[in-house]
Amino acid sequence: MNNVPGPAAAAGRFTFPGTDISVNRMGYGAMQLAGPHVFGEPEDPEECRAVLKEAMALGIDHIDTSDFYGPYVTNRLIAETLAPYPENLTLVTKIGGWRDEKGGWNMNHSPDFLRKSVEDNLERLKLDRIPIVNLRMGSVDGFSPDEEIEAPMEAMRKMQEEGLIAHIGISTVTSDQVKIAQGIAAIVCVQNHYNLIHRTDDALIEDLAGQGIAYVPYFPLGGFLPYQADILDQVAHELDTSIQQVSLAWLLQRSPNILVIPGTSSRAHLRQNIAAADLKLGEDHLKRLDAIAG
Repeated sequence: MNNVPGPAAAAGRFTFPGTDISVNRMGYGAMQLAGPHVFGEPEDPEECRAVLKEAMALGIDHIDTSDFYGPYVTNRLIAETLAPYPENLTLVTKIGGWRDEKGGWNMNHSPDFLRKSVEDNLERLKLDRIPIVNLRMGSVDGFSPDEEIEAPMEAMRKMQEEGLIAHIGISTVTSDQVKIAQGIAAIVCVQNHYNLIHRTDDALIEDLAGQGIAYVPYFPLGGFLPYQADILDQVAHELDTSIQQVSLAWLLQRSPNILVIPGTSSRAHLRQNIAAADLKLGEDHLKRLDAIAG
């Protein structure tokens, strides 16, 4: 492992507020290292380990993971492959849910469960303290705007005070939940569903940018209607690139506080994703892409 910047550095850097953690805005999401439907073991574990090593070589210094994935598979692969970790690598995990024996996703925000989840992540990732932990509130099906965030946030703050968590993020939350959470503890990032089409968080992104807080979109590609996909495909063709790269480049240019964490279990796909860090969209392309929002 070395500290050569690599192509991921073309995305620029971001420093999480109130921290000394600085990362390339092009990161890596580990979800797809697990088996089909993010459940069970991967079909090619050696390729998964090779992806993690190549991500480091290409300048990735921010990996997003969770015990949800597998469950436990991605954290184990990360630790087996990369520990002891490079000093410049930031691992971010999320808690608030669990997988049943059929692969179902279930939420649990009780203080005891959250503590056990943090302890499990610490053990499997071979860490003494997790740099950033995201509290996931919304269900897999979407937001849970009526769910109270106070009690789980107080549990997060307590674990931070004890030194188990360095910094706190929140995931799948509404703007109101963000404000409530900030009244309990400092928030360094928000991770929500957002892409070219799904843009309900536009106002939230602007608000967070003004505070210097990171916004990390998941599902960066998907949900396109045929005419929207046609426009995206046209832009990709004009730039001689892929729609995935265009979608990632659009997110990077959307706001300086946006960090992208595309995931893959293929080295070839990893290289394609990271190439988006150096892709610049012109004014005409941006105008056409902005117009296809759902």
